[in-house]
Amino acid sequence: MQFKIPVRTVVLGFLSLAALLAAGCSSVSGSLSANPNAQTGQAFVIGTDAPAASVVSFTATLASVDAIDSNGNSVPLISGSPTVDFARFNGLQTLLDVDNVPAGTYNSVSITLGPSVTVGYLDTSTTPPGVKTTTFSVSTSPIKVTLPSPVTLGQATSGGIRLDFNLHQSIQVTNGQISGVNPTFRITSVLPDDASAHIDEFTAGVLSVDATNQQFTIQGPHGRQFTVNVNGQTQWDDNSNLGELTTSTVVQISGKLAKAEATIDADEVAILSQDKFFASGQITYVTPATGDASSFDLYVRSLEPANTGINLGQIATVDLNGSENYYIYWMRNPMTQFLFNSSALVAGQDVAIGGPVSGASNPTAVTTKRVVLRQWGFEGTVVPGSVNSSVGTFKMQVNGFAGVLIPTPITVYIGDATDFRDGVSSVSDVPASVRVRVVGLLLKNPTNGNIVLLARHVDGPDM
Repeated sequence: MQFKIPVRTVVLGFLSLAALLAAGCSSVSGSLSANPNAQTGQAFVIGTDAPAASVVSFTATLASVDAIDSNGNSVPLISGSPTVDFARFNGLQTLLDVDNVPAGTYNSVSITLGPSVTVGYLDTSTTPPGVKTTTFSVSTSPIKVTLPSPVTLGQATSGGIRLDFNLHQSIQVTNGQISGVNPTFRITSVLPDDASAHIDEFTAGVLSVDATNQQFTIQGPHGRQFTVNVNGQTQWDDNSNLGELTTSTVVQISGKLAKAEATIDADEVAILSQDKFFASGQITYVTPATGDASSFDLYVRSLEPANTGINLGQIATVDLNGSENYYIYWMRNPMTQFLFNSSALVAGQDVAIGGPVSGASNPTAVTTKRVVLRQWGFEGTVVPGSVNSSVGTFKMQVNGFAGVLIPTPITVYIGDATDFRDGVSSVSDVPASVRVRVVGLLLKNPTNGNIVLLARHVDGPDM
């Protein structure tokens, strides 16, 4: 498999949202900074977003992020002014960072952006589609959001914030064209055991393995190290195991934060690469459209390392030679190869690719060994009359960037592992003609070629 880079980079990578709670101990204003020996509590941030039509990136500078208590005292939660692509995660919850901050109760968050944002969008007037960008000025006035429930932190109490950037509401459209931006956030507090605190996707390189204690160490945002615990209940994709991890391995994990600081209890682990090279993003075009694909175009959202000749925010053409191995994240049975292979690639799928990094300075010399289908969040409108509670299905017209790639309604399948959030508790609660978000696997039905979505999460109209 080889890569060709047809277009110029349009966005910077998603730089960890600057650890929204990572720098809280280093610079504190108000009475919270008066006592250098004050107690601290562990805080974490879960990030996600909601999509908008054809938009692939929303890149902004975070000038400041502060947590504020009832007395007006604020705690700076970031250091520096990181650049963030808010469109990278869609429905998926990812761990942005975790750290100790001064103990206390915080009831609001203040965010300052600016002075401009860059929006990347898919241009479907060409075949295959390309990516274009436009820049808008934004207000540098703080955006203050009151938390529905305060976050209380102490030596025996940990908590976090779920930051949901609403891309759909943040972009203004006039006559079908993006005409302006108005950044909109929904921020809620979460406890470690809440469903909203589950980490759907966390990708990192392995630093060390401790087989005796059933754990391994990874490097996350800002070079921060996290310990990952595994046990007999941890699911390993493709029948992998702890013994296969090396310092050249890139993994994707799901799980929850443990009580110990910077420790994650993994419920699933997938090996994305054994050769240090990794890239992921959304398929925008497949050649040919039917049969065994000879290539596909990938909008690159994540990349490691950065010196591969591939750039974040580009559409890269991935040439297939037939020797690739295909896997599905969150599916561990012999049917995987039957459901996902070179003839089952479709526009809209979120995939990760991995292989040797040698020769990667020339993008046409990068060979990929693995193609892993991953979960993605698809926002759309439920088709009236399509909900079938007895079978556990409904039809959805996909909107947003993926909707440009998937123009016809798709069938959503609900399974035993599906959970419901934000105003719905079962498939019978799914409202017709209302916007919902389904996080899951996009697949081509091998019997008839129809596109289907296997749901992991269903988010209702309250999202």
